[in-house]
Amino acid sequence: MHENGASRTAIRAAARRAAHQILDRPPVFEDPLALAVVGAEAAAKAASEASSPSLRAFMAARSRFAEDELARAVARGVRQYVVLGAGLDTFAYRNPHGALGLRVFEVDHPATEEWKRGRLRAAGIEIPAQTVFVAVNFERQSLADTLLSAGFRAGEPAFFSWLGVVPYLTEGAFLATMSFIAGLPPASGVVFDYAVARSALSHLEQLALDTLASRVAAAGEPFQLFFDPAALAAQVRQLGFRHLEDLDAAEINSRYFRGRTDGLSIRGRAGHLLCARV
Repeated sequence: MHENGASRTAIRAAARRAAHQILDRPPVFEDPLALAVVGAEAAAKAASEASSPSLRAFMAARSRFAEDELARAVARGVRQYVVLGAGLDTFAYRNPHGALGLRVFEVDHPATEEWKRGRLRAAGIEIPAQTVFVAVNFERQSLADTLLSAGFRAGEPAFFSWLGVVPYLTEGAFLATMSFIAGLPPASGVVFDYAVARSALSHLEQLALDTLASRVAAAGEPFQLFFDPAALAAQVRQLGFRHLEDLDAAEINSRYFRGRTDGLSIRGRAGHLLCARV
């Protein structure tokens, strides 16, 4: 993360979500605002880069998974949604649960938030009254303190999405955030994506991971955190989460990409999606 500019990985992720709207039919994740907020130039560039459909598929699936789980949380009575590392996520501006009183807290680095506000203005996208921007540096500030100061109600359940962030964190920052969520009232939960340990991958999968790792490191945002799925599940349960669902690539493909005629799917076993509920 660059102190004086937007996250480059956030820009790339947003561009791939926009490219998904252009290239893939039917879309796994429908986002009518993705193209407008990222800008035509970035979307067109991402759409022309047909070399990484698997990564585009993973990013579409993780957004779909998070919003599917959010809908279930809202049905359980949750009325607070926290988007950690929001980047150019557009949920707050197409919130289908707004009439039910769902408040959306967008948490991100101050520079990325400032950049996003500019993108929203340029696209003519209105910021709803239920949207709250929360500026925080996960490595240096307390998530709990910054959320509470922004009006978050710790005595009520909340659902968190944490996409494209965990691999860039230290273990201490990850555990601090998970401990905070685990301490919230029942019905609270979180969805995040994570990368498995390099040693668990095949030689070709290691090469693909190394290529991606080199790319993000060159952007100044290196990968730091990898997990063994079984050890992570035990750790998350120890923190106080009672329900866990961990999807590997095969399970993600079965749920979201089965029966497609365009071949869009996730390849390799490096990425997982995990939902944990209190």
